[in-house]
Amino acid sequence: MKAAVIRTGGKQYRVAEGDVIQVEKIEGDKGAKVEFGEVLLVGGDSVKVGKPTVSGAKVSGEIVGQERGDKIVVFKFKRRKRHHRKAGHRQNLTQVKITGITG
Repeated sequence: MKAAVIRTGGKQYRVAEGDVIQVEKIEGDKGAKVEFGEVLLVGGDSVKVGKPTVSGAKVSGEIVGQERGDKIVVFKFKRRKRHHRKAGHRQNLTQVKITGITG
């Protein structure tokens, strides 16, 4: 079974064929094909480690859906100064099904 480590949206993900992962928002509709060119490691029978990326390696996937993550509460507070600020944030996420690893 082939596995790989990819970088997208400033984060790294360990993926294998058939996995469904949530990544930072990628533009595209449901069913659209995406390719990740920044492959840091390809594993399987022999392991290829990139410096920093593996040349010629690609991970392809298909967009399963677009959604938003859970709400995160950001609360800033300065004691004895009567200062506080409360804000919320929901990150836009894309679900991607990994269809193939080459390299």
